[in-house]
Amino acid sequence: MERRTVGAAALGVGAVGLGCMPMSWAYTGSRQRGEESLRAVHGALDRGSTLLDTADMYGPFTNELLLGRVLKERRSEAFVSTKVGLLVGEQHIVANGRPGYVKRACDASLRRLQTDVIDLYQLHRADPEVPVEETWGAMAELVTAGKVRSLGLCAVGARSARRSGARLHDGTISQLERVQQVFPVSAVEAELSVWSTEALDALLPWCAAHGVGFLAAMPLGNGFLTGTLTPGEGFEPDDVRARHPRFTAEMMAANQPIVVGLRRVARRHGSHENAVTPAQVALAWVLAQGPQVVPVPGAKRERWVAENAEAAALGLTAEDLAEVAGLPGAQGSWE
Repeated sequence: MERRTVGAAALGVGAVGLGCMPMSWAYTGSRQRGEESLRAVHGALDRGSTLLDTADMYGPFTNELLLGRVLKERRSEAFVSTKVGLLVGEQHIVANGRPGYVKRACDASLRRLQTDVIDLYQLHRADPEVPVEETWGAMAELVTAGKVRSLGLCAVGARSARRSGARLHDGTISQLERVQQVFPVSAVEAELSVWSTEALDALLPWCAAHGVGFLAAMPLGNGFLTGTLTPGEGFEPDDVRARHPRFTAEMMAANQPIVVGLRRVARRHGSHENAVTPAQVALAWVLAQGPQVVPVPGAKRERWVAENAEAAALGLTAEDLAEVAGLPGAQGSWE
């Protein structure tokens, strides 16, 4: 697989990563099976998808424990990205950016992951009660201590920006400019997909200008862009899409022209023996947005991991990219 470089630390990763969250968190619980997920992680490493993206809050904690079972055997083959800064309660999630907590959380993640160093340690969300510089300073001390190789930042939520009329990622860029004064940012993780392109306006150009890697979260639109979801089929209550405005039967039907367009491009590149899927076109489009972009599609089955990895070899033409850019905009709120 093609290799790409992540930011200031110049760490190399496979062009397509693996988002591990669906194995333990946020998606249909009845389909989460540990052994199947382990095969998916092994399959990703076998195919060169070396970036494994997790967080201590996924589960909570169980996702890191699962990855640790693989890393115990194959640490040298993996690029480990995990996150800190969010605590999961009974009915809520709160931010904690206190320096002492960050250091304890890192030690706990290292134990669960069965490794002595984290390749990319990301601040999941800034704590509104703690200056972000203080949190980032504690994370920088972890680099000095040899427990972490590089630091990243996840994009902040969008609701307040949309209400105020600001650009979607202005808050994230403000945080980035503050923490850059403390310690270099190696990567930013934010949503980017065919049906959610806001990062192209300002955030991705900021990363390109500052030599910062960009991890594209949800590059398959929470599964919608794969073309495998049926409008009206519904989701189990514990699946985040069951409460998501874009995943009502009405909105899924309204957005089908996007999938139809991806299928049209896919047919030009595939054959009966070697079919190309809408998901692969969607990932190839993300890869085409810049050499510092690494899509991190979530998956929990080896079949999907293999399909996603193959997208790294799919070269879209200028005509393909123009056609995808001309697809209808997504209908329905993303909040």
